[in-house]
Amino acid sequence: MKNILITIVIAAGMFTCLLSGCSPAVSSDVSVVCKMPENAIVLFDGTNLDKFQGLNGKPVKWKIADGTLEIVPGTGSIVTKELFENFHMHLEYRIPEGTKNSNSGVYIHRRYEIQILDSYKKENSPGMCASLYRQKMPDFNVCKAPGQWQSYEIFFRAAKWDGDRKIKNARVTVIHNGVVVHNNVEVTNKTGVGAKEGPDLLPILLQDHGAKIRFRNIWIVKTPDQDSLKVPKDQSHAS
Repeated sequence: MKNILITIVIAAGMFTCLLSGCSPAVSSDVSVVCKMPENAIVLFDGTNLDKFQGLNGKPVKWKIADGTLEIVPGTGSIVTKELFENFHMHLEYRIPEGTKNSNSGVYIHRRYEIQILDSYKKENSPGMCASLYRQKMPDFNVCKAPGQWQSYEIFFRAAKWDGDRKIKNARVTVIHNGVVVHNNVEVTNKTGVGAKEGPDLLPILLQDHGAKIRFRNIWIVKTPDQDSLKVPKDQSHAS
């Protein structure tokens, strides 16, 4: 089974990373299918928070600890200063040990949440980790135990609009810990407490939900407008 999963990681990485021009790789302590390409925009490299701001333009009150970005509970979510329409985003996160139901999320365009939650060996649910929150569960639960680093590769194509009328839904492919868990999924509406859908671009939000979750190695690549982000079926999961 382990060898099968390694093959999936590499195969899926070779295909999907072509979308943003990066090359496949597997890190020693976390499954990473893409090395950062030369044209990537580094959002956080462990040294500063220049690419982020608090809500309504306020300063970021999260802290940098040992080269990682740690949520300071109660200080509020943070958002990217720059707006990204279609993109491939990489980030790594770690849920603290000894806590219960630690929660955060990546809100694409502040509208669509890819959930971060302690779902290790827990029952699958619409709000579990790696879910498109309450809209679609991940195809596989590949969560690691709290205290371990985990990774997301998020490939996103924005919804299309004719004025205020949506003519095409957004699409997303998500690789969680090296396994494709959402494969070219149509995003039908905003999720949970996400902002109302509309033609205006909004930033990417990292959520403060009261837990000291840490992030590292956050980067993003702008990608072309394309109708499909699909990974071939035989490369997307274990059989």
